[in-house]
Amino acid sequence: MVKGRETENRQQRIDHFFSMPAARADRWRDLTAIANDWSAGAANRSSVEAALSALGAIEEYHAFPGRRLMSKLAERLHAGSAESFAELARRLSRSVVTRQYKHDSADWRSDDSAAASENAFVETLESGGSRRPYFEMLLVTPEAAMRSSLTDEMRRLRRPEDAFIYEAVQVASFEDAISAAIINPAIAAVTIYEGFAQKSLHDAQTLRNFLGATGFGSPEVGERDRPLALANALKRIRPELDIYLLSDRRVEAVAGDPRAAAVRRVLYSVEELLELHLTVMEGIAARFRTPFFDNLKKYAMRPISTFHALPIARGKSVLKSDWIRDMGEFYGLNLLLAESSATTGGLDSLLEPTGNIKQAQDMAARAFGADRVFFVTNGTSTSNKMVHQALVAPGDIVILDRNCHKSHHYGLVLAGGQPLYVEAFPMTEYSMYGAVPLASVKKALLDLKDEGRLDRVKMVDLTNCTFDGHIYNTRRVMEECLAIKPDLIFLWDEAWFGFARFSPFLRTRTAMGAAAEIESWMRDPKSVEDYERQQAGLGKSPSRETLLATRLIPDPRQIRLRVYQTNSTHKSMSALRQGSMILVKDVDYFTVESQFREAVFTHASTSPNQQLIASLDVARRQMELEGYGLVANAIEIALAIRREVNSHPLISKYFKVLGADAMIPAEFRSSGFVDFLHPGVTWVDQVRSMHEDEFCLDPTRMTLVCGTAGFDGTEFKGLLANTYDIQLNKTSRNSVLLQSNINNTRSDIAHLIRVLLEICHGIETQLAQGGEAGRAAFDKRVKSLMHDVPELPNFSRFHQTFRGDAGKKTPEGDMRTAFYGGYNPAACEYVPLNSEACDRRLKDGPEMVSANFVIPYPPGFPIMVPGQVITGETIDFMRKLDVKEIHGYERTKGLKLIKPQIVAAKTVR
Repeated sequence: MVKGRETENRQQRIDHFFSMPAARADRWRDLTAIANDWSAGAANRSSVEAALSALGAIEEYHAFPGRRLMSKLAERLHAGSAESFAELARRLSRSVVTRQYKHDSADWRSDDSAAASENAFVETLESGGSRRPYFEMLLVTPEAAMRSSLTDEMRRLRRPEDAFIYEAVQVASFEDAISAAIINPAIAAVTIYEGFAQKSLHDAQTLRNFLGATGFGSPEVGERDRPLALANALKRIRPELDIYLLSDRRVEAVAGDPRAAAVRRVLYSVEELLELHLTVMEGIAARFRTPFFDNLKKYAMRPISTFHALPIARGKSVLKSDWIRDMGEFYGLNLLLAESSATTGGLDSLLEPTGNIKQAQDMAARAFGADRVFFVTNGTSTSNKMVHQALVAPGDIVILDRNCHKSHHYGLVLAGGQPLYVEAFPMTEYSMYGAVPLASVKKALLDLKDEGRLDRVKMVDLTNCTFDGHIYNTRRVMEECLAIKPDLIFLWDEAWFGFARFSPFLRTRTAMGAAAEIESWMRDPKSVEDYERQQAGLGKSPSRETLLATRLIPDPRQIRLRVYQTNSTHKSMSALRQGSMILVKDVDYFTVESQFREAVFTHASTSPNQQLIASLDVARRQMELEGYGLVANAIEIALAIRREVNSHPLISKYFKVLGADAMIPAEFRSSGFVDFLHPGVTWVDQVRSMHEDEFCLDPTRMTLVCGTAGFDGTEFKGLLANTYDIQLNKTSRNSVLLQSNINNTRSDIAHLIRVLLEICHGIETQLAQGGEAGRAAFDKRVKSLMHDVPELPNFSRFHQTFRGDAGKKTPEGDMRTAFYGGYNPAACEYVPLNSEACDRRLKDGPEMVSANFVIPYPPGFPIMVPGQVITGETIDFMRKLDVKEIHGYERTKGLKLIKPQIVAAKTVR
């Protein structure tokens, strides 16, 4: 009976590996609680056996507690030693939960640790200090080697001078290696021996379905090909891993195999292990190194006299002051010592990097899968403007999401590009927009092609993911657009999505991840066959309807892959505020390099903040070495919040976190995916959705509906911040956005749930005390927020005066002329929003033409842009908005318009 339960639990645990590491910690706590009950006589041994078996095969994929300590635990269980079992279980559980074993050698001891090999291990763990960074190395070996003393041999190679310390995790099959890499975020390196098996001994059908859905797995291959197949599969899942291959064949031939590009180094397995040990250490050191931060720390330690224009450097003006000494005490001495306006003496220039900043940017390019990276210290607003100025010339057409961040609109004003706005699908019930359907982008391109103006299109500019979590199928968007215009440039604003690089489930939806897949596809001879087969099926003159309905395949021989991604590193990684990166994968970058440099000179400060640059350098280090586990934890936290809110009997009565079915129309979810926690849904379904659907939902972004509790978004945001010390930023008319990130812990979940429960109890009390009148008032408020919502206005059109040389079918316009026309007071007028004059103009004319951007917050998208004709739809939306902040609108004056006579005379300056 126990054996059957153990098999069942083991299968469940190995199949459901996406709840790690939180679920692992929970199972250890459960084991401890039951062991304590057994020791106290309140539980029997069979319940302890069940709890221990629940840990199952998962523990095989972690170095701690390891086989030795797990065997000790099992021995005490079978001997019926309740007290000693409970004591060891408590110690192991505490170490797993706190991760203390990474630094304390005592946690690796058993009570009777007399074995020489164990003592040697403890000594090597203790040597060189207890706070060396700890990681784990996956050893994929044949079954025979599993029984060897390979782990002990590698422990004996440790030296006090080693900068890092590691433990080995041994598995004997392809499937177990994949499982270990996914389950255990502490794995930072992989060593593959030849001769291992293909299939796991565990019954893990969900794992196999997952590998099939993602393509991460490998078909049954021969033993000789299996090591390189595994290396490539692991690299696709976790590209940051260092992979080493030990072979007893002709290693020079193995190293020359094209598939060996995934392997950092090929070693001859007959040679001693010291070479492997040193190589592993060198690999970790290569990722650990932070060129700029390392040099900045050295610079701060030097006794430097400054005669440049930065008094705060070295801190004397602060620390010797009678009036601002508290600033130095608050921020600390190192902040001041690390300040300088010099770019020599071990530092570098952000504008012309040739030393450690360039090295740091090159390392970031490696980490994020780009050809090159530029650090930006003025935020992603500046990054977007740099890209626009570098790549867009006056008169170029840019297909642009009308609801994107304002920096894109302003960037086109500065560059003189003409925006052709495409609309996102509306989510009227929640007063927000989703993402732009691919059909809208293709239609714009085909319209331009029909008018013979396709050559004027320079760029497609989209936000991925959107503020509310909508993720594009980036590969499909780029491929289908390139099928129409092979040299299009793509700018993907991934300000909120930079972390996704370090999740195998989200990476494919990033700009760089998709670009890498397209590159790989282009190199495959089958790509030409795919293209020519589709062309033959389409015929010589396919109709527009056919082209819009077909998933177009580009000609791989004609593609010029030009992809740019802006990344607000500070929004999802451990960088200081305004730390941003521009990621570039552009085969024609050499043709724009000089103008890109000019754009950097134009927008970057000549006094960039040293601490920001250092934080970008360090953020890269962290994500390469532990980003996989941090992102997995952020996803787990988000799923826990969704589950607790939507399943709690009282909280779910007034609040809910919207699922994919509410956030994405069914027409864009061809896989049929409903939501992460829908009954019967597994991560296999989510992965399939990520690969197939036009839009997916970022699991870390949660739209919490608060209108059903009687709160508008701004009001609820204020309540959480002012009363409960819970901060968030984005709101809509009836919702707020919760974001989990690498900073969150399970304590944050508990606090949020407790606060929501307290608020719900307050609502219940008010309704009970208010009687029928109170209930009626509450229902009226909910109806106003959830049902009496304003229609979302689409972009109307540019006035003909600001259409420039635009064609008849396409709606692009000359926004730049209208924008600067608004600088002339004599050319502008103001019309109050809630006035008869406004209503009369809407009815009888002349048309009202906006002189500036008008951006209500929330929802945060521009409802008016310079040169746009203002319609009744837009006015109705503005009048129904109950928000305090509308950028570009002066309540005391009204709407800023370009005077009708100026528009008619076409003399805007």
